[in-house]
Amino acid sequence: MTSPPQANGKAHHIAPLDASLLTIQRAETLKPIPEPGTYIFGSIKTDHMLIMTFDPIVGWSAPQIKPYGPLSLDPSSNCFQYCTNVFEGMKAILGPDGTPVLFRPEDNMRRLQSSAARMALPPFDEAALLACIKKLIMTEERWIPAPAGHSLYIRPTLIGTTPSIKVGASKHATLYALVTPVGPYFATATAGVSLLAVNEHVRSWPGGTGGFKLGLNYSPGFMPQQTAAALGYDQILWLIGENKLITEAGAMNFFAVVERDDGGLTIVTPPLDGTILPGIVRDSTLVLLRAHAADTSAKILNLPADKAVYVEERALSVNELAEWAKAGTLLECFGTGTAVLVVAIERIGDVVPDADGKVKKVRNIEMKAGKGLGPVGQAMWDKLLASKEGRDDFRGWAVRCE
Repeated sequence: MTSPPQANGKAHHIAPLDASLLTIQRAETLKPIPEPGTYIFGSIKTDHMLIMTFDPIVGWSAPQIKPYGPLSLDPSSNCFQYCTNVFEGMKAILGPDGTPVLFRPEDNMRRLQSSAARMALPPFDEAALLACIKKLIMTEERWIPAPAGHSLYIRPTLIGTTPSIKVGASKHATLYALVTPVGPYFATATAGVSLLAVNEHVRSWPGGTGGFKLGLNYSPGFMPQQTAAALGYDQILWLIGENKLITEAGAMNFFAVVERDDGGLTIVTPPLDGTILPGIVRDSTLVLLRAHAADTSAKILNLPADKAVYVEERALSVNELAEWAKAGTLLECFGTGTAVLVVAIERIGDVVPDADGKVKKVRNIEMKAGKGLGPVGQAMWDKLLASKEGRDDFRGWAVRCE
């Protein structure tokens, strides 16, 4: 971290984020652990949280794990006035030997750093923050639920706290992390979720902030989400432009599996063009698919060895999905993300004008695989979960917390 010059021309030392300075203040009374399956996603507050602050003169404070509680912020804080809020989503799962493991956490730290830079928030030492997060997980280890499909969700958050309504970057910041035990994100995940394709309200746009994990990317979707729910859909398939190009499915990355004329499979996902989040599960999915495609006989994925696999990152329109569905070649679609891992997309509702172009109606695009994960989605779920738990770690993605 660079040091700002002083009036005498000498650089002033700015303290870096230093994990060796971490202190732990344990709660005097611990909360009871609720039974898995009795709470909704993200609703439980555990005993402790991690917190540190940044001051432009002195740098980062000593990180602290302390009892979970409210933050004290000035009402004019930059995060309230100008949405300088960035965050990450991570999960801890109990490994085969009972040790908590994280999935590619270094990538989460890099993405948080990238998001912070986009919002002109202060940088931090990624390795130091990860070390502090591991300590928080070990402090809250008893909260990690054991049942399959459950985990301890981790939410590192960085907010601008300069107390001023003047328009500009925040020079002060608070970095904290909370954890919460969670089960499946979607109650209907075993059968699949439904999506309403929308381009009337745009989630992201070229040159915007869709490629970063910012709070302001999510809240504009709350109202359209209510509209979709009123029409009987679980989430929104976000589109952009007259060609109705697909960006994301709710807060997930989107994949379509198409049957080829030669009997092979083509898996298509939109490219990282700045309008979609570079999902870590998305990247892991592509790594696994490409490794399998390079040598189907290696059985990296539980798919037929005689069925060739092709992977495409390219612009993909909802109209293409409709054409494939009509031809009977749209085998399955699925979404990927930290919260869901892999979830089946059961149907997609697309709003189109009728013959005279006046009245709009919804056409349903359905997958040949029907309800639940198809062969490719199920193969991805099995392999990714095995990697996350450290049972069959493909690339050393599972990182132990010790």
